[in-house]
Amino acid sequence: MSHRDDVKAFLSSRRAKITPEQAGLPTYGRARRVPGLRRGEVADLAGVSVEYYSRLERGVLRGVSDEVLDALARALRLDEAERCHLTDLARAAGPVARSRRKAPARDVRPSVRRLLDLMTDVPVLVNGATADVVAANRLGRALFAPLFHSPTAGTGRPNHARFIFLDPRSRDFWIEWEEAADNSVAALRAEAGRDPHDRTLIDLVGELSTRSDQFRGRWAAHDVRLHRTGRKAIRHPVVGDLHLDFETLELPADPGLTLITFTAPADSPHAYALAMLASWSVDPHDAASSSERHPR
Repeated sequence: MSHRDDVKAFLSSRRAKITPEQAGLPTYGRARRVPGLRRGEVADLAGVSVEYYSRLERGVLRGVSDEVLDALARALRLDEAERCHLTDLARAAGPVARSRRKAPARDVRPSVRRLLDLMTDVPVLVNGATADVVAANRLGRALFAPLFHSPTAGTGRPNHARFIFLDPRSRDFWIEWEEAADNSVAALRAEAGRDPHDRTLIDLVGELSTRSDQFRGRWAAHDVRLHRTGRKAIRHPVVGDLHLDFETLELPADPGLTLITFTAPADSPHAYALAMLASWSVDPHDAASSSERHPR
């Protein structure tokens, strides 16, 4: 899809999700031919003309002001992730969008690798903008062993989205597979809004859309989410079920890279399972590489 098609699909899908009652509009009991709000109703709520809003929904966001974007976000009742996505789509429509965005980092700096090696009691991953695992400490590799050993990794870096949608074993690993799948696609969709010209992302989306009906349906929904903190439910092949809290930290010096830690409350069964996993991971085979170092 072109950038304009993405804008059109995003705005129309958000409009379709809002009922007149939710927007505080009268319905007078009449049947409606379209789901959600009409273009004219969104235009009225946003304080713009129907012609102008129709132009925006055709994908023409170039030059739109922040004030109009804010008004649209309020009219469409966008959450924080959707507001950010709309802003990213508008920025990407600008004439200098590509030159302003710094290319995403493809590897971590040596100081970050040292930090990972020092974090021995907490599983840590560093993910790239397109869901690649760029680096991990030993416990992170042990926790996500099915991902690192998945045939979908090939000779390159493991990729969360490929594992989820192309490796059947991911349904055993992720206890809440549907949620993991939704979050994976939502993160890629958000990245596509930030940088629609990223060739690595374009190729990944094309591959997954061709090979996975589950991915293709989710991609078409244009849903985006912020994935900063929460809980992951994992069924590990060695220590069993784990419910772990995760925190996502951006690395400002390395655009596109995020550091993710996984922890469990002290003295909980999940904390004991993590400690057992840490002991299991310290063996001659696994200790050969304490940090993930797949080739670029």
